[in-house]
Amino acid sequence: MFIIPCAVVSGASQPKIDLRGVWKFAIDNQDKGVIEQWFSKSLSETVTLPGSMATNGKGFDVTLSTKWTGQIVDSSYYYKPEYAKYRVPGNIKVPFWLQPLKYYVGAAWYQKEVNIPKDWKDKDIRLFLERCHWESRLWIDDKEIGMRNSLGTPHLYDLSKELTPGKHLLSICIDNRVKDIDPGINSHSISDHTQTNWNGMIGQLYLEARPKISIQNIQVFPDLQQKRIVAKVRIENSTKKSQKAAITLLATGTTTPESKNFNVDIAAGVDTLLLEYPMGNDVKLWSEFHPNVYQLIATLNIPKKDVKDSFQTSFGMREIKANGTQLEINDKPLFLRGTLECAIFPKTGFPPTQIDEWLRIFRICRSHGLNHVRFHSWCPPQVAFDAADQLGFYIQVECSSWANQSTTIGDGKPFDKYVYEESERMVETFGNHPSFCLMLYGNEPGGKNYTQFLTKFVTYWKNKDSRRIYTAGSGWPNVDENDYQSTPNPRIQAWGEELKSIINGSAPASDYDWNSKIASFKQPVVSHEIGQWCVYPNFKEIAKYDGVLRARNFEIFSETLTENGMKQQADSFLLASGKLQALCYKADIEAALRTRSFGGFQLLDLHDFPGQGTALVGVLDAFWDEKGYISPKEYSRFCNSTVPLACLKKHIYINSDTLSTSIEIAHYGDAPLLACIPTWKISDIYGKVIFSGKLPQKDIPLGNCIPLGEISVQLSSVQKAEKLILEVSAGSFSNSWDIWVFPAQKEKITGVEKIKIVSTLDPATCNYLENGGSVLLSLKKGTLKPEFGGDVKIGFSSIFWNTAWTHGQAPNTLGILCNPEHPALANFPTEYYSNWQWWDAMSHSNAIELNKLSPEIKPIVRAIDDWVTNRPLALLFELKIGKGKLLVSGIDLNQNIQNRPEALQLKQSLLHYMTGKQFNPTVSLPASVIQNMITE
Repeated sequence: MFIIPCAVVSGASQPKIDLRGVWKFAIDNQDKGVIEQWFSKSLSETVTLPGSMATNGKGFDVTLSTKWTGQIVDSSYYYKPEYAKYRVPGNIKVPFWLQPLKYYVGAAWYQKEVNIPKDWKDKDIRLFLERCHWESRLWIDDKEIGMRNSLGTPHLYDLSKELTPGKHLLSICIDNRVKDIDPGINSHSISDHTQTNWNGMIGQLYLEARPKISIQNIQVFPDLQQKRIVAKVRIENSTKKSQKAAITLLATGTTTPESKNFNVDIAAGVDTLLLEYPMGNDVKLWSEFHPNVYQLIATLNIPKKDVKDSFQTSFGMREIKANGTQLEINDKPLFLRGTLECAIFPKTGFPPTQIDEWLRIFRICRSHGLNHVRFHSWCPPQVAFDAADQLGFYIQVECSSWANQSTTIGDGKPFDKYVYEESERMVETFGNHPSFCLMLYGNEPGGKNYTQFLTKFVTYWKNKDSRRIYTAGSGWPNVDENDYQSTPNPRIQAWGEELKSIINGSAPASDYDWNSKIASFKQPVVSHEIGQWCVYPNFKEIAKYDGVLRARNFEIFSETLTENGMKQQADSFLLASGKLQALCYKADIEAALRTRSFGGFQLLDLHDFPGQGTALVGVLDAFWDEKGYISPKEYSRFCNSTVPLACLKKHIYINSDTLSTSIEIAHYGDAPLLACIPTWKISDIYGKVIFSGKLPQKDIPLGNCIPLGEISVQLSSVQKAEKLILEVSAGSFSNSWDIWVFPAQKEKITGVEKIKIVSTLDPATCNYLENGGSVLLSLKKGTLKPEFGGDVKIGFSSIFWNTAWTHGQAPNTLGILCNPEHPALANFPTEYYSNWQWWDAMSHSNAIELNKLSPEIKPIVRAIDDWVTNRPLALLFELKIGKGKLLVSGIDLNQNIQNRPEALQLKQSLLHYMTGKQFNPTVSLPASVIQNMITE
């Protein structure tokens, strides 16, 4: 028989046999393994563990018949002609998520021979498999031991009777199929949308020998008021007799650690002891600002039996709770600034079990001002908790489920029992970590009885373990029993709102909040999955996918862009749409910070979500790397423990206006800011300060909606159209807002009377053009035929989530791209991307599809299309018609224009351009082509 040796680990608290390394392997896609007794045979292939089938190159090629784990909302890939070439064997490319090189769902066998030392005789022996995906079924030699199916905790097996000294064969069948226990096929614990539905074993893999009387687990319960801990010590005594023993507890991390001894009687079987340990007067608390972590070492000693055992666990002295509608950490106000982590690991397809990678992720989150991570429908491995403890992050952990689509919860299905079992395992395994602050069943439940079922689930855990806070589910249901409420309502764009949302349906402002949306709640509210703002793909990112997954979705989008003649625009589309995306996130986050006693927010997401149709919602990519359009320093100006806020009623002014705004601050720092003198200034884009001042000195307490003062300035000294920046600083924290000031009185333009301004091309206008006239064609919104772009749902904001998974919800565009130096825009201050001054234009516009006119047209202002369709869309372009010159504006510059200062200024800039020599179109088209694109 082929033998794969195992090493006995030395230097550990108890002797271990390390099982990492080469294992024998076989795929069991026909489920023959048990019937044919593969556990008694030598398997023919090998793999390296920790790892998965994919990391070992095992599995099958992806085909059209691949049965994925995950809901496919947009199935057009399977029948639309534009995807036909990606359905051909040898060129299979799917658009809805990252594509694995090899794929397998089913049973697979892993086998290893072990040699049990003689001195392990009369020891209790445990098999520890840190993370299996999913179900493990174990044989020792020819004997089946049992099955484990935890998604979020180690698989543990007691092998004390089976592993006698000498050689034994371990055979483990791993099955990653969804069977009777269905957490939901979109759950990030199992779904191909994110980490992949992998098959394998990762993390620590070992056999451990323990005394017949040993400490199996300790749960540590901090008591801040009494400056002590209560240790719930579970001891297993397999001698069948009660024993007298001594237990010593020692908490390291204190300045003067002292041990405490306990003489105890240990009953036969499993016994649980409650032991109190004083932490001393200099006890250090744990929080985001002071992540003090202690180690509790418990030593068990029975001299007469020659038994000595030890157990070590980390813990922190902290208390998280709800006080009315405010969350608190250690009796201080707490505001959760969070992002989701959806098990997105493109290199491996499974979560890292090395602490360095989790430290990197949490440090990146902190550099963007965050203090909280929600693990969406999955539970991370041990090292994630260790890293969060070390860096001071508040973690929300979920019981591996999104019970919707393929299943429900609370209706008597097997998962109902499983969620209790899984939550018990999670708390026993990770419950001592101070970072483990929030727990719930999972995401957005479905079913007839989920409210009643999850209410009981919350009540059960609130009564059992007060170390964290609980809510029924992410998103819903919002029941009175919840410690905090999770609701999607407080956001600037909600599912289904489309162009009626705050950001798309209301003129730019920075003074709204969610007080009315949360007024009915008696508990703190943490907003659910806010943001979801998309950016154009970074095609340079494709090269980074050199692990088990490939970005075939990106390849499709890149090829489509090239086919539509815009390959050279890819980087510009990324940067321009990224600037708009950042603007949207700033608006979302500041609204949350302006909401009184708010619990916090959970972004979807700081980094990209690769599944569900490709949701490029991150300012960071799927690897947590920057994309080049906003730095962590810039992001943390509006997302941080302390953020100054200007309550601007508008962002667009004319110079006869007075800019008046209240200034406030959200301050959730370590301590109040004493004797703070806030300052403000208004500068131009070159940094020249135009207005400035100081606000009254004050002590700034912890909390939000703290008034700092008022700013009021007359804008009459601003003579030309320009962008200005309002910046407010308090201590070391600063934040800024862009505003625009346009002249109330427009200068008279010489020759403007020769320009004909129309909304359609009637025969007289066509004749005027043919004979050398200049015409500004300004289309009324909705007058563009669908085949020319009239079916494009254009709005100001970026795309919400993505069009594939939202069934084409508006907007379908990603802002504008222009050359700000183009003379047509000389009197309309702009960057190359959408900022607030473009809100009016985007709200009154049609996106004209240039491929239906002429591929030679180079637009003055583009609308960036959805990356799925990649159509060349224009808002402004110019043509020669006969001897004349035509400027086509998909933006309505006529309707109600006296109440639209941005439109007035843009129109002024265009007319000024049209009267000059630089207005000289080079592309010629017949007037009939333009006439044909306008509805009657």
